[in-house]
Amino acid sequence: MSDPVPLAQAHCIPRRGDAHRLAEARVRELLADVPEWRLAEDGQALVRTFRFEDYHRTMAFVNALAFIAHREDHHPDLGVHYDRVVVRYSTHDVGGLSENDFICAARADALLG
Repeated sequence: MSDPVPLAQAHCIPRRGDAHRLAEARVRELLADVPEWRLAEDGQALVRTFRFEDYHRTMAFVNALAFIAHREDHHPDLGVHYDRVVVRYSTHDVGGLSENDFICAARADALLG
């Protein structure tokens, strides 16, 4: 099943309660749209490490990601290092993954394109 709007062009909507937590089948389906991302060990988050040539490029990415997070009102956990950023998305208000996590993951990927 394909989504009518590509993830990188979709927008987050507020999601609260476990009724919005994605079923495992839907998670697997959406993972195909963000192939560089993996599930965290507990299966409750999307994780990707982005690598850069230097600190300046790393921080430029972090700032662009912060803008997306603010605009979408969906904020990742970040691990920022000299030449890499570890990005982790989950939706705490649903107790796991929601479509918002996949939307923001796709938007993060689009920053590199």
